[in-house]
Amino acid sequence: MVLERAAKMAEGAPSVTDDDNLIKTGMRIGADFLNEKITDLHKELLNQPAENQLPIRKGMAETLLRNIVLPRDEELEQSAAVAIKGILSLAQNSGEISSICGELQQILEQYGQHKEQSIQQLEDALRAQIEQQQTASGQTEQGTINPTMHPQYREELSKMLTSLNNQYNDAMTERKEMILNRLCP
Repeated sequence: MVLERAAKMAEGAPSVTDDDNLIKTGMRIGADFLNEKITDLHKELLNQPAENQLPIRKGMAETLLRNIVLPRDEELEQSAAVAIKGILSLAQNSGEISSICGELQQILEQYGQHKEQSIQQLEDALRAQIEQQQTASGQTEQGTINPTMHPQYREELSKMLTSLNNQYNDAMTERKEMILNRLCP
């Protein structure tokens, strides 16, 4: 009975196709590129049998695109730059993909600037609010006001960053899908 049940479960399980294995191979090659073990993705793709190139290219592209994320630190920023370089290598002079990659790069740069501006605006608004409250209660200013110590700061910062991240992630997801659709029709 146990063997029969196992056989039924195996029938219902999705089978691993050759394409799935080739996509995983492409993902490994993409990861090797990101880890600087491979320098030319296009050359690596051409070394594969012609009938395997499309699924391998898809795996490479998926891995590279997954590594293009909002730059929360310098390491993520550099990883995204390497991934974009890899996409351009796979695209081999496709003006359309180069243009979309340029848009992605611009989004990543704008994100950092927009984030800094938004944080500064939040701090300025809280500073003004604290000064107003002090004036209204008749307190005189005692040193500089640090808005980051205000109880509302963390909550407002979290809301602002969530909204900003969602907005930029949506724009990036749209570009990534365009790239994937053009690289792997």
